[in-house]
Amino acid sequence: MEYSLIFIITIFLIGFVGSFISGMVGIGGSIIKYPMLLYIPALVGISTFSAHEVSGISAVQVLFATIGGVWAYRKGGYLNKGLILYMGISILIGSFIGGYGSQFMTDAGINFVYGVLATIAAVMMFVPKKGLDDIPMDQVSYNKWLAAGLALLVGVGAGIVGAAGAFILVPIMLIVLKIPTRMTIATSLAITFISSIGATTGKLLTGQVLFIPAVIMIIASLIASPLGAKFGQKVNTKILQWILAILILGTAIKIWLDILA
Repeated sequence: MEYSLIFIITIFLIGFVGSFISGMVGIGGSIIKYPMLLYIPALVGISTFSAHEVSGISAVQVLFATIGGVWAYRKGGYLNKGLILYMGISILIGSFIGGYGSQFMTDAGINFVYGVLATIAAVMMFVPKKGLDDIPMDQVSYNKWLAAGLALLVGVGAGIVGAAGAFILVPIMLIVLKIPTRMTIATSLAITFISSIGATTGKLLTGQVLFIPAVIMIIASLIASPLGAKFGQKVNTKILQWILAILILGTAIKIWLDILA
């Protein structure tokens, strides 16, 4: 694969735009960067990545993107340590299983899993969430076993596509566990970071990572993710939810059109 200046700039811009949005809405960014990496390089004629290569690059990139996001939220009081522990351990196990096991799947199979996850997340994001942000941060409660079980399932699917699962983790936390929006955004980034460790390890052990594109994406992520997180703290939570919902829905539609075609 030839790494020209146009190639480097294109991959950097994909990483920057995706990471800024991921930091702003509390996701690792694969929901945005997976289709961008899959379609944009081929569209501008610089390269064509397979689904395995895209998922490998995404897994490594998300690991670093979430570090920046969590760092930006660390002093805001929005990180729920108990939730991070219960969901983090479960999603770490699940994401490693998915990341390692994905070597036995076809490109079409990986895209299918991505389409299913994105569709579920899109539907959940449009479910009304009344009164969530009226709950004081120190009075938030949730079912620990339900949280852990759902995180394990999300981890397996997310590990397969090289994501960390935040694009489906966020609606689960908002709708099923009833966690306030800003706490969900901050906490999901921490859980996503843990998940990305498992997914990245699985992808690295099975040789699914292209290192040069991954490094370019990492650099872009470390710059853009904290900027997005800071911007997100100043934006109305309803706007953040709609941005995320529209992005997920659009991606799900595009993936399914390609699968069915």
